Amino acid sequence: MLIRLLRAHLRPYKNPITLLVLLQLLQTCATLYLPTLNAHIIDNGVVKGDTDYILTFGGLMIAVSLGQVLCNMGAVYFGARTASALGRDVRAAVFDRVQSFSSREVAHFGAPSLITRTTNDVQQVQMLVLLSFTLMVSAPIMCVGGIVLALGLDVPLSGVLVAVVPVLGISVTLIVRRLRPLFRSMQVRLDTVNRVLREQITGNRVIRAFVRDGYEKDRFRGANTELTDVSLKTGRTLALMFPIVMTVVNLSSIAVVWFGAHRIDSGGMQIGDLTAFLAYLMQIVMSVMMATFMFMMVPRAEVCAERIEEVLGTESSVVPPLAPVSELRRHGHLEIREAGFRYPGAEEPVLKAIDLVARPGEITAVIGSTGSGKSTLLGLVPRLFDATEGEVLVDGVNVHEIDPKLLAQTVGLVPQKPYLFAGTVATNLRYGNPDATDEELWHALEVAQAKEFVSKLESGLDSPIAQGGTNVSGGQRQRLAIARTLVQRPEIYLFDDSFSALDYATDAALRAALSQETAEATVVIVAQRVATIRDADRIVVLDEGRVVGTGRHHELMADNETYREIVLSQLTEAEAA
Repeated sequence: MLIRLLRAHLRPYKNPITLLVLLQLLQTCATLYLPTLNAHIIDNGVVKGDTDYILTFGGLMIAVSLGQVLCNMGAVYFGARTASALGRDVRAAVFDRVQSFSSREVAHFGAPSLITRTTNDVQQVQMLVLLSFTLMVSAPIMCVGGIVLALGLDVPLSGVLVAVVPVLGISVTLIVRRLRPLFRSMQVRLDTVNRVLREQITGNRVIRAFVRDGYEKDRFRGANTELTDVSLKTGRTLALMFPIVMTVVNLSSIAVVWFGAHRIDSGGMQIGDLTAFLAYLMQIVMSVMMATFMFMMVPRAEVCAERIEEVLGTESSVVPPLAPVSELRRHGHLEIREAGFRYPGAEEPVLKAIDLVARPGEITAVIGSTGSGKSTLLGLVPRLFDATEGEVLVDGVNVHEIDPKLLAQTVGLVPQKPYLFAGTVATNLRYGNPDATDEELWHALEVAQAKEFVSKLESGLDSPIAQGGTNVSGGQRQRLAIARTLVQRPEIYLFDDSFSALDYATDAALRAALSQETAEATVVIVAQRVATIRDADRIVVLDEGRVVGTGRHHELMADNETYREIVLSQLTEAEAA
């Protein structure tokens, strides 16, 4: 997964990567050349007392060192730019894919996990790429080059390398195999911490209302402790890496000095060669240590890449049409024919064989007990999810065939839980129509019965709105959400229990103003409150995902037992009549 992810997103950066590898090759060659120059200075300059030789080769060493530094700086620069670009591209790809998801896919992954995959997981992959460009490219060149040059200096002494390299390789492999499941568990625990923290921040009022602070602290402490325990296990395993490597390095250095001294004593080797051999040994070991450092990060990056690819590889259940219809008659006629919806793996469908017609100039109401599928039914129209059976038609065209932008302009939805974005009142109202004037915004606020409280705010339309609209009340949020849809001016208005937080007087005033504003539009209202929908032109009664009655209020009261039970649970017999 990691290789596939990197191959796909690094392809546009072939030229910088090629230049980076070339610079790393040059700086590694310079690093390998320095011990040889040092050996020449010792054997031919220091031992023989030739000062000119020392100065000449010393100047050459300085020039090579400067070249090495410049190449290294260039390689780090291009590596950092490429790794940052990769992180940007992968984050954008994940964000774009999540934006295409329907509610079904978002619920499958969960918001906390999607946030972690977009931020922390991408960061881990980006860090691995950065270290690969700055360390891993030069490590194999330095290791192979060091071995070749060490063999050129003294073949018998190179036998030490035969023992050192396999021991290091086996040690690193065993530790990396242990790290992979730990890193996977760490990312899952991080998801859990994010989820718990997000729930506690969002549900802060509920926690305080029920005085559950202690319980929530224990819950967060449990999730945090689980993450800490896994992190400690990972840290202890990682802690074994460097002591093992350094032990092998020190023992191999002792062995080289011991056997090298005997070689010098027998005349088979010079002092400068031994010095160079020790330098090459350290370079070989350093390259192995750099590779070790990389291997420490590879397991976690692999796990993160798998999680990222899982998001990128998930296709939305709401697929855009291949040949979209880009123009409608724009009358706002809505028809649902034999529609059904079933969640994946569910034993029973949420909706079964729904038939519904909503015409322009009429108010169609949908009512039913909790869990009867009212919100799911409305979600089929703007394609928050697609019907698994039957079809949904807008102006005679199946919504599957309509261009998504055109569908969004035609259908306006006020959700059951209205959400406001961080910004101002004006930026939220212009969400569906960026070109709306201030006069249009005030008119929408007046219809939505929100003009009074907005005008009392210090900055009016420019008053700040916190994320989620937490700095306004539930009723104010609902009215602003209704005003936002009115600014959009669609042909079909869908109100999903959008008046539940309003008092009866505001509800009545809002419905009266709406009836004039939407006189020529199609209006579908889902409501729990009978008073909100009793005057509708058509009332559709849902029960366990099926339509069990359609008609006006008095007709359903006379011959529909389900509707009658709902009404009498809220009103007396006299009030209902």
